[in-house]
Amino acid sequence: MDWIVAKLPDPKTSRRVWRLAGPIILANLTVPLLGAVDTAVVGHLPDPAYLGGVAIGALVFSYIYWGFGFLKMGTTGLTAQAWGREDGSEIRLIYLRASAIAVGLGCVIAALQAPIISVSFYLLNASDTVESFGAAYVAIRIWGAPAALMNYVILGWCLGMQDARTPLYLQLFINSVNIVLDLVFVVGFGWGVEGVAAATLIAECAGALLGALIIWRRLGRLGGARASFERVFQWIAFRALIVLNTDILIRTLCLTTAFAVFTAQGALFGDVILAANAVLLNFFSFTAYGLDGFAHAAEALVGGAKGRRDRRGFVRVANAALAWGAVVAVLSTLAFWALGGWIVNLLTSIPEVRQASHEYLLWAILMPIVSVWCFVLDGIFIGATRSAALRNAMVVSLGGFLVILWPMMAKWENHGLWAAISVFLILRAVTLWAAYPALLRAVEPPDQAGRRNTATASK
Repeated sequence: MDWIVAKLPDPKTSRRVWRLAGPIILANLTVPLLGAVDTAVVGHLPDPAYLGGVAIGALVFSYIYWGFGFLKMGTTGLTAQAWGREDGSEIRLIYLRASAIAVGLGCVIAALQAPIISVSFYLLNASDTVESFGAAYVAIRIWGAPAALMNYVILGWCLGMQDARTPLYLQLFINSVNIVLDLVFVVGFGWGVEGVAAATLIAECAGALLGALIIWRRLGRLGGARASFERVFQWIAFRALIVLNTDILIRTLCLTTAFAVFTAQGALFGDVILAANAVLLNFFSFTAYGLDGFAHAAEALVGGAKGRRDRRGFVRVANAALAWGAVVAVLSTLAFWALGGWIVNLLTSIPEVRQASHEYLLWAILMPIVSVWCFVLDGIFIGATRSAALRNAMVVSLGGFLVILWPMMAKWENHGLWAAISVFLILRAVTLWAAYPALLRAVEPPDQAGRRNTATASK
């Protein structure tokens, strides 16, 4: 039963995990910090509709971009396995194929902006004022779609190459540009919601350009055959990539659907509750982006172990990521318990939004402990490119969430809404944990793989 976490990880494996997780956590924490700055900038404007507009506008991009999160996840797993095999040619081809898909999809998103805005705000039950601000936000930021999706590929490729420092520097650069422009455009120029969107657009484009230049220099130093047009766009390779990414796409759409339903149902309770939930979701963002450092470390290290057919190393890495993720989750919950009220007051000065946020603050405080297990298990399955298991687990979890959502809301209103999303996160962990033994059996040690291949050849 070597798949059960029964002891603390060994120091060597812990160092390998932290070598990747540490920079990723620092980089990821700048993302919700950016969202918190966006919230704080508009949260001090006189009308909560500004805050609600940014919340639902950002939700549209979360739904779209998270839906294309397979560009990062698939790139990380495939690159890590190629890195484990020391296949420089395949590493180069994976990046170029994923980049072509990212730019193409980004252009399609920008071209379809009118129906995207129309459908998005038809489905969201916000007030007319909030929707008008949200539509203005989307109309500006959507032009950065190709750059935003390229940033996913750049992040995934670097992590697959066991490089966490480049994503850290790029994320710091993107978010620094965004924060500075937020203050200039909104506080300095008085552009409101439009200023927040313009700042994000410029920062995403600048980050994608810098990241592409860095990786292009590294591609030239890789061994193996050079990439030709025919090899990059070879149909068999693209088909395998599409199958992998389709499963991850379905998984991600289920995830974003759950949080879209959460936000939309919160809007039914009025603008104040919608704004309060937006404030509290910043806690979840800090949780998700921070603990995702261990998920990303697991993606890279698990993928490398699978590429080498190293089952023992696979288990050590998985156990270490789960154990250290749990430790950081407990520390995060304690920090939120001590500082939660102060953080809420920092994010908004609107009295009624503050009061509502404090009423539901306990749910945000508990989020790290509730969610850490599904985050890290996600990373393990992505690194092993077990996309079908990820897809199936998420479909089951979303179904369970939708079944319990409305009864819980009918009984406990917004508390019921938060309880339902917490159950959703727990279901994700339970369903992945049930599939973990089968995943481990699929990682054959080299001697077993060799015996199997010999037996097959002798038939």
